[in-house]
Amino acid sequence: MSAYKEIVTKAVVGKGKKYYKNTYKVNTDSPVDTVLGCWVINHKFSGSDEAGKIVINGSYDVNLWYSYDNNTKTSVITKNIPYKELVTVSQKETTDTSKKDIIVRCLKGPSCISAKEDGSSINIDIEKELGIEIVGDTKVKIAIEEDEEPWDDIPEEVTEETEKEIEENIDPNYIKEEK
Repeated sequence: MSAYKEIVTKAVVGKGKKYYKNTYKVNTDSPVDTVLGCWVINHKFSGSDEAGKIVINGSYDVNLWYSYDNNTKTSVITKNIPYKELVTVSQKETTDTSKKDIIVRCLKGPSCISAKEDGSSINIDIEKELGIEIVGDTKVKIAIEEDEEPWDDIPEEVTEETEKEIEENIDPNYIKEEK
C-alpha cells in the first residue's frame, strides 16, 4: 500500500513568448536624402508583476546613419528608446501567486526591419521577441512506500591474507588461567 506526500518547490508555473513590432519617428537636424544604415544596441529590460499582468520595462539605443545636403554629407544620430510592454501569461491554477519571480529572456534581439526618410525625420520599424517565465511555489505529489523491506546484513569478507595475519599476530596464550 502506498501513501502520498506533498512537496512544495519552485517551478515554472507560467510561460509564454510575444513578438513585437513597433514604429518610431526619429527627428534629424537636416532633411534626409538617404538612410545609409540603422543598428540597435544596448538592449536592457526587466519584468515585474503588477495586478496579475506582467510588465516589461526596457530600452535600447538606435543609431541611424543618413546622408543629407544632396548626398554630400553624412551623420549618425543616436536615440535611446524606452518601452513598456504589458503581457498576460497564463498560469497553472494550483499555484501560490504571492511569491513569484519573473524571468524575461530576449528570444530575438531588437533589430531594424525598415528605415524610411520622411523630410527631416526617419521612420523606423523595430522588431523583437521576448520570452516570459513565471517561477513560483507549487506542490508536487509523490507516492511513498510504507512497507519498506528490511536491510540485509552484509557478512564480513575474510580473505586468506586476513586469516594468516590473525594467526601470526594473535597470541592464543594471552590470558593465562590462575589456579
